[in-house]
Amino acid sequence: MRLLIVGALEGQLSQATKMAMDGGAKVAHAPGIEIAMAALRTGRGADLLLVDVMMDIAGLIAALEAERIAIPVVACGVETNAAAAVNAIRAGAKEYIPLPPDAALIAAVIQAVSRDSEDFLFRDPAMQRVVKMAEQVAASEASILITGESGTGKEVVARFVHSRSKRASKPFISVNCAAIPEALLESELFGHEKGAFTGAIARRVGKFEEASGGTLLLDEISEMDVRLQAKLLRAIQERVIDRVGGTKPVPVDIRILATSNRNLTEAVREGSFREDLLFRLNVVNLRLPALRDRPGDIVALADHFVAKYAKANGLPKRELSDDARAALLQAPWPGNVRELENTLHRAVLLATGTMIGAEAIVLPDGMGLNEAARANSPAHLLAETAEAMSRALVGRTVADVERELILDTLDHTWGNRTHAANILGISIRTLRNKLNQYSDEGMSIPEPGERRNVA
Repeated sequence: MRLLIVGALEGQLSQATKMAMDGGAKVAHAPGIEIAMAALRTGRGADLLLVDVMMDIAGLIAALEAERIAIPVVACGVETNAAAAVNAIRAGAKEYIPLPPDAALIAAVIQAVSRDSEDFLFRDPAMQRVVKMAEQVAASEASILITGESGTGKEVVARFVHSRSKRASKPFISVNCAAIPEALLESELFGHEKGAFTGAIARRVGKFEEASGGTLLLDEISEMDVRLQAKLLRAIQERVIDRVGGTKPVPVDIRILATSNRNLTEAVREGSFREDLLFRLNVVNLRLPALRDRPGDIVALADHFVAKYAKANGLPKRELSDDARAALLQAPWPGNVRELENTLHRAVLLATGTMIGAEAIVLPDGMGLNEAARANSPAHLLAETAEAMSRALVGRTVADVERELILDTLDHTWGNRTHAANILGISIRTLRNKLNQYSDEGMSIPEPGERRNVA
């Protein structure tokens, strides 16, 4: 993680800097706001700004917003600066760290605000196969497309690939294509020249140049406008970019990783994603299984999150009971690892003893863990399906249901009468008689090779 300290490096602030470096952060320093802004414009980026509370934090945040630089700000100062701390939070600072600094607090705040977590825990064979492939291709320069449902850990895998690549000592820059407005994304990626548009008060280096020598992660690339995809394709193919308002190409040396929770092949068919860009990105595809498809990871991750958040919040050691572990394995986890982590963080905070039982774990929608496990059990799902089918049949005649079943089966077989009769368990003669009847009643009957519906 890259940390930029803004303010005079004296005494306690220097101590906070040393603690951050001991925690693995790469630390740079700017004595004032203007110097900090100049450093950010030139591509010496940061994941987090740690700012002396006595500085003009409101002015700093306004300057960041005016130049569309999205970096979280954390204020720090002596505990007697209560009014300044309140003003900093009101101005938009994410957190306030009192000085003298506490090493655990600094580590926790840096991790929480920057989301630069290196946690990568896996036990399940399905995930082991993905990691093995990731290790195999990490040392290459190939573009990698990482796909999977939201919350499966796509960015964690991207960081894992970068950490084992030849570029590990260089920057890892992530851009969330879904979080940045379409009108601003081009400037965010490629930078801009002074005066290129309203608010462009100085030249600013984009993420491509900031990542030069290292790795650029295009997170949720499926959300990028198709017109900008053409410019991205050129940058990947030729390794040059054009700043907005620029007059000459700028060479860049980067490796591209991309993530998507959508089916990009389907997006190509819909016309919302360029096929040639997909070919360029999808040299290697790492498909992350959903958490429900990697049960071997659920308990291991759960134990890790319980220990992590008990320690981060200064609480006694917590432990999951056997019934909690069993219920965790049965829950559906539509939010995947992210949902599991948030659920267990909440359970740790609300636990009244050292043992966390299933009854104490509540999912984000308010449903208890045992209740969710029962709702997701095969018996319950089968009962729900049977009930839904019963409701769908109420009020309909046997002839109606028979006709729909026959015509749906014929659609399924693309009009093949023999195949449909075999599936239905009736003779071909009976089927033909029924179809002749439906045709006489004015219904459209698909011919061989046809369907009524293609959806």
